[in-house]
Amino acid sequence: MTDTEDFLTATRAFYDTVAEDYAEHFRDPLGDRPLERGLLGVFAELVGPAGTVADLGCGPGAVTAYLGSLGLDAFGVDLSASMLGVARRENPALRFEQGSMLDLDIADGSLGGVVSWYSSIHTPTGELPSLFAEFRRVLAPGGHLLLAFQAGGEPRRLDRPWGHPVTLDFLRRRPEQMAELLTAAGFTLGSRTVREPDGRLSESVGQAFLFARKPGDGAGADA
Repeated sequence: MTDTEDFLTATRAFYDTVAEDYAEHFRDPLGDRPLERGLLGVFAELVGPAGTVADLGCGPGAVTAYLGSLGLDAFGVDLSASMLGVARRENPALRFEQGSMLDLDIADGSLGGVVSWYSSIHTPTGELPSLFAEFRRVLAPGGHLLLAFQAGGEPRRLDRPWGHPVTLDFLRRRPEQMAELLTAAGFTLGSRTVREPDGRLSESVGQAFLFARKPGDGAGADA
């Protein structure tokens, strides 16, 4: 088994195990986060109502549903069958597909936007160039990417969450590192936002949000 297969297998097994508890704990992931809602609103305006958007690593589908509420034609993709089961149950009007972000079953240049909402946090650093190249492949010229992740340099290991016998590392990244990798993958960086940790949300590190754009003509304004 390759290193890529190892991390994909570990990530899938983790979320298959914790899906119901995770969905209950994060039932309203945007409720206490006005900045995040605002950034998703900006993303929706940039893409425009004519663009199809993929929420990659969608988990139980709450962000996919929020994108849909903003008028976007949004669908979700996730590794975990159990997470997708929750997403389909909670959002029966939306489309959810199983797949890996590193090998998407999506045609070249077919999307107006891609959201990676804390879904790159299990991807090893050495795989990030391939991940961002795949994001760029599926975006139409002028398409927009919104990348959210925890800022920092030290990973966090989650061991036996909710009593389940599983462990997974959550990788924190430095925004400047991610911006450089996006640029190297052929994106034009639009903006970089880092929110300080919010004690009300039990955060210990900042939260980072990068807007980037695939060069070329496309609907919507530049990020």
